[in-house]
Amino acid sequence: MPLDGQDQTLDDAELLARYARGDADAARRLTTRLVPRVHAQAARLLGDGAEAEDVAQEAMMRLWRIAPEWRTGEAKVTTWLYRVVSNLCTDRLRKRPKRTVDLDAVSEPADDAPSPEARMLNDARRDALAQALAGLPERQRLAVVLRHFEGATNPEIAERLGISVEAVESLTARGKRALAAALKGQAEALGYEG
Repeated sequence: MPLDGQDQTLDDAELLARYARGDADAARRLTTRLVPRVHAQAARLLGDGAEAEDVAQEAMMRLWRIAPEWRTGEAKVTTWLYRVVSNLCTDRLRKRPKRTVDLDAVSEPADDAPSPEARMLNDARRDALAQALAGLPERQRLAVVLRHFEGATNPEIAERLGISVEAVESLTARGKRALAAALKGQAEALGYEG
């Protein structure tokens, strides 16, 4: 049955169930609702918009494949989908080759462009943070990324992950401590003083 004006408030699980029964309108609505969120999450974790698009597509394809077996009430669709995105991003981060740059091959930057050294330092910082994030337990990583990179509030994160606000606070605090510990020995190499 196609969606009409009064069905605009259907939750994700109901839309997924309707898709599993062949409702293309439900699939379009669920895609419109979820893809921007999962793309943003993947982009934050990967630091690459094009790669994030690939992850978002793969995550949605997995959601469509499991739709007929989805058991409403066991997990939220978004919780399951965020976990899939996180796992796909972790796999991609692990497979990335280490970056090396031949400084002789780098052309002189324009006056307003950062120097090659500054770009390399920023890349090193981004890579160190991505690696440290990838080393966090999944729920801590999701909470930290949603809170500190996507700017979500603790109640919004609690809703997305299907947990209490207190659990979000605990996850983000433990995640920040773990990130600080993972990056502590690299402060000087990453250009941080004191």
